[in-house]
Amino acid sequence: MIIHTSPLPDVDIPDVSITAHVLRMAADSPDAVAITDGASSTYTFAQLSDAVHRMAGGLQARGFGPGSVLGIMAPNVPEYAIAFHAVAVAGGTITTINPTYGAGEVRFQLQDAGATLLLTVPMFLKVATEAIEGTDVTELYLMGEAEGATPVASLFGEPIDQVEVDFADHVVVLPYSSGTTGLPKGVMLTHRNLVANIAQMEHVIRYQPGEAGLAALPFFHIYGMQVLMNGLIANGVKVVTMPRFDLDAALGLVEEEKITRFFAVPPMVLGLAKSPQVEKYDLSSLKMVFSGAAPLGADLAQEAASRMGVEVVQGYGMTELSPVTHSTVEGEGRPGTSGVAISNVECRIVDPETGEDQPAGERGELWVRGPMVMKGYLNNEEATTETIDTDGWVHTGDVAIIDEAGHYSIVDRIKELIKYNGFQVPPAELEALLITHPLIADVAVIGVPDEAVGELPKAFVQLMPGAAVTLDEVQAFVSEHLVSYKQIRLLEEIDAIPKSASGKILRRELRDAVN
Repeated sequence: MIIHTSPLPDVDIPDVSITAHVLRMAADSPDAVAITDGASSTYTFAQLSDAVHRMAGGLQARGFGPGSVLGIMAPNVPEYAIAFHAVAVAGGTITTINPTYGAGEVRFQLQDAGATLLLTVPMFLKVATEAIEGTDVTELYLMGEAEGATPVASLFGEPIDQVEVDFADHVVVLPYSSGTTGLPKGVMLTHRNLVANIAQMEHVIRYQPGEAGLAALPFFHIYGMQVLMNGLIANGVKVVTMPRFDLDAALGLVEEEKITRFFAVPPMVLGLAKSPQVEKYDLSSLKMVFSGAAPLGADLAQEAASRMGVEVVQGYGMTELSPVTHSTVEGEGRPGTSGVAISNVECRIVDPETGEDQPAGERGELWVRGPMVMKGYLNNEEATTETIDTDGWVHTGDVAIIDEAGHYSIVDRIKELIKYNGFQVPPAELEALLITHPLIADVAVIGVPDEAVGELPKAFVQLMPGAAVTLDEVQAFVSEHLVSYKQIRLLEEIDAIPKSASGKILRRELRDAVN
């Protein structure tokens, strides 16, 4: 067995609730802004703490506590943090719901999670009202005002302290995995999981007093929830929320709010690298652009970094891992890699066919172990045992390589590798190359079944305005960089590449369109 350990020092994991850890700055910096939308809603650390504990008291007065589940179906607004931590203080569990879901998808999650209360915003009230039919949800509250709806302010009561729960065992949040293979699954994360992962980032991103982070990535997704909402507030960084990402609006907030940390997914980095809008704003406050949720190609990262004049780095994680296990240490980036294993993380690179551990430089499935590993999947022991083995290793399903300096590159998903004439063709490698083509704005690659060779690599391309490109031209471009079996065999132009809210390519939609 070859176990790759983190080059960073281990950290102590505080035995506290996630809310105590996130609000730890409130005593020292009560008047500093903790979270704002940059316009109408702003909370200092003292105000945030007060609102959290008063809402927790109101929830408790209504009989909400350990064993109770509340759903939050909302975009990024400052009040999201209040609701999230009020539930945690009351000893309950939050399930975070994608607000763009249809009523059926929302209903499935509410039923699976066992939710009895739901919070939403006026824009999604109609869907929420339809979704709770036939569920155990008896109360629907609104962050905002709308006729016939109960405002969330009515939940506020006398403040209470943290309800006693076992921080190592109590499930505080139930985000749902993306469900690219089968139905979405509730990921059981404990207070300790969340606290551990924030603590584990101590030696990676070194925040300084007076910093501000842009929170455009959705809080319902683990990246936005933990790295932005919880991680930034816990480190005294002002969180500036965006309910929906818009490049112009984001750049405007960077200029107005003096944003130092821009957290992104690859499509956002693509905009930073190529959009003419970037030149219109003063972005001199930025210290770093941090990308996650999907692989970011080295060329695109370097293009964006050169244009922005700051480091553009990336990390790696999964909802099941709370979420970060690998990240780039400031000033030590290697373009194209996801950085090093963070503190308290162990890794293995395992050949999926032989089960043999691989040394540096060789491909294999990434296995990880540490204090951030989920408790398991809700109501799904079979899926849990398929993902976490008896020794505590999480089998990520991602194909990785570790280099001689301890930096990891995620090169593909095991189930997404294209088998062409017996060779394995990684879609991510082709996508990272094709996105550098001057006429291609975005791209996704899938395997199309073929009797003769197994699968044919097919590229779906979104072209630059007014551009045109042929299969021959794409093949000539690819052949300059990759071996012949890693070649695009089919090409289709589409208006936009389908992606999840976290920026992951929805390959299943592309496969369904082909079949």
